[in-house]
Formats: sequence, structure tokens, C-alpha cells
Amino acid sequence: MTETHPAPNGPSGRLAITNLDISFGSRKVVSIDELRLDHAEIVGIAGESGSGKSMTTLAILGLARTVGATVSGSIEFDGQELTTLSQDDLRRIRGRRIAAIFQSPSTAFSPVYKVGAIVTKALRLHGATKPEAADRAAEAMRQVLLAPDLLRRYPSQLSGGQLQRVAIALALALRAEILLADEPTSALDVTVQAEVLDLLRDLRDTTGMSVLFISHDLAVVAELCDRVAVMRNGVILEQGPASQVLSSPADPYTAELLDSVPKLATTK
Repeated sequence: MTETHPAPNGPSGRLAITNLDISFGSRKVVSIDELRLDHAEIVGIAGESGSGKSMTTLAILGLARTVGATVSGSIEFDGQELTTLSQDDLRRIRGRRIAAIFQSPSTAFSPVYKVGAIVTKALRLHGATKPEAADRAAEAMRQVLLAPDLLRRYPSQLSGGQLQRVAIALALALRAEILLADEPTSALDVTVQAEVLDLLRDLRDTTGMSVLFISHDLAVVAELCDRVAVMRNGVILEQGPASQVLSSPADPYTAELLDSVPKLATTK
């Protein structure tokens, strides 16, 4: 690994990953020496499809083993080791303290239930009473600039951008401290994508939520993230402040990714 822009304070942080290996049989798909996410920080993991970004997300959620992977190393959340927790303990953290949103928000919502029923059920599973769940869901919808009345609709009656906002609203209603955002804007058009990015930035500023933002799009990472880790074949090649890494890449692969970002033609 060539880590030319190291994290300044080592691996400690709200979320700290050290010596993480994820394998399928004898094939190692992720090998991360260290990666951290601090309070109220947005860190991007950038790389092409198949680089190990999403598998890292599953490992943080404690779900990598459910798809047949073997996980070793350390994933600490506020000093608590996650990799050795029981499934019951992980379920208490997953969703409630560490939430996730994904590329296709429609897959997170059953088409046969109204959106509000899905949101309030999740809140009640994490201890909220029925009135509390309804109040928190409505307030979270307002926080993501959606009318609470949309909770009465079915997922098919909402746009992709609205569903992504509802998924973020659920994380807010659960009062999650960390949001894992796995390609959350890649299925959205440019205008809606910009709205979701603005929302994530505002939530970081107003609630102190930390965001691990996973994307293949370096232009989006450059716009949103405080720090970035560039990943290829399961290994972080370099990491550091986004402005530094993306303006003066030290690894040739990062330079290649930057060269592949479409640029607007200019006229003289």
C-alpha cells in the first residue's frame, strides 16, 4: 500500500478500522490497514466498481459474514469493538446508531406497505412508542425538507430522490450517529443528486452526524467530502484531505481516476 497522505491522528476516531481483512475462501477482497471517521466528518471512499467499497460497508454493519465472507481485524465504534459483538448486540447498534442508505432506495422499502408504516416499524423496533415513532418520523421528514404527508404514500408513489430523502429521514429519526452512504446519488439525476449532497452536508453541520460516503464519482467526492481514501482491489492506495489528494494525487491510480472525470469543453 502507498499511503502518501496519512490520517494525521492515526486510526483513532468515532469509527476506526485497523488491519481489516475480508475474504471469500482463499480470495482476499479487502485489506485495509487503517481508516477512520471522526465526529461530524464526511469521509469518502472512492474507487471503481469491484474495488471493495461496498464490502467494507457490509463489514462495518456486521453483515459481511451473512454473504459468506470471513472477516478479521478491528472495527471500533466509539472504542467498542464491533467484530466480536453478538448478532443481538449488533442489531441494537445497526440502524439505531449506525445507519445506511444505498444506491437504489426503492429496494429498502417494501412496495406493499406505506412508507410511514415502514419508518415507524423501524423506530418501534428500536424502542419508540407508537406516538413517539409517529412524531419522530414527521419531524425527520421536515428535516429533510419533505412533507410528513408523504408518509401516507406507497414507495411507488414517490420519486427516487424523495425515497432517498425518506431513507435519510429514517436515519435521523433513529438518531443515528454515523451514516454509511453507499453510492446514494448514482441512480439520481444531476439536479436531485445535488439536493441530496446539500442535505448530507447540512445534516453534518446541524446534527453532528458523521458520514462515510462511498462513490466511484470523484467529482461528487471532491464536492462533498472532507477527507478521501482511494481504494483499488480492496486496498487503500492513498488517503488524506480531499483537496490535497484530489489536487495533487501521489498514486498513479488516483491520477487515472481524475483523468477519467468528464470535463466541460471550453471555448477560447
